[in-house]
Amino acid sequence: MSSTSAVATANGASTDIAAVANSPILWICALGVFAVIFVQTAIYMKASRTAGASVGLDNRDLTRALRSGAISSIGPSLAVVIVAIALLALFGTPAVLIRIGLIGSVSTEVASASIAATSLGADLGGPDYTQQVFAIAFIAMCLSGGAWMLATLLLTPLLKRGGNKLAEVNPAAMALIPGAALLGAFSTLTVAELPKSSLGAATVVVSSVVMAGLLFAAKKLHAGWLKEWALGISILVALTFAYIAHTATAA
Repeated sequence: MSSTSAVATANGASTDIAAVANSPILWICALGVFAVIFVQTAIYMKASRTAGASVGLDNRDLTRALRSGAISSIGPSLAVVIVAIALLALFGTPAVLIRIGLIGSVSTEVASASIAATSLGADLGGPDYTQQVFAIAFIAMCLSGGAWMLATLLLTPLLKRGGNKLAEVNPAAMALIPGAALLGAFSTLTVAELPKSSLGAATVVVSSVVMAGLLFAAKKLHAGWLKEWALGISILVALTFAYIAHTATAA
């Protein structure tokens, strides 16, 4: 390494992002985070079986629920993996695993990093994207995710108490609110994508039609397994359609 390169690396002015983005300390942190996740998963799965037995669910029902959750996660996980691969050059593998892979909100994480980089007069991946800018962007991403976790920690007990009081007043409302909230959240995300491009709108239509068709077929055929696979299949079909349509349009 030349003396100029050594000085640039020492003061963070080097553009060799991989030298710091793949440092051993970040790998240790990433592996530590995922070790905690695996332990938590094992604890929650054991707790779910214990709680399931206390409410009359047998092992067959619990296994079906776990399988359904695992299958439904394939589609969203695949989308995150595809985007994460594209971001490896910007943030390095440990940072992508910790932030994009763990949180899954690519838009939020990249937005935080972009704002931090812009505040330093640089662009992500640009010629002025130095090690110092990477460090600041990574810190911003971590603080952003930490704030979400802190908000969840503080607000969850308050919301739980409010939910319990509402359940006492109107039990039917508490049966409807969680489903309505989930439907509203996904509807908002879907509607936001419609004006962006005709291809995006067509992809939404295709995925909706496939999902509706699979659920209708599952009901008519009394095929419970098809309901479990419906979300994953509809997402994969939509991704395939978007890829083929984009390739045809580009050609």
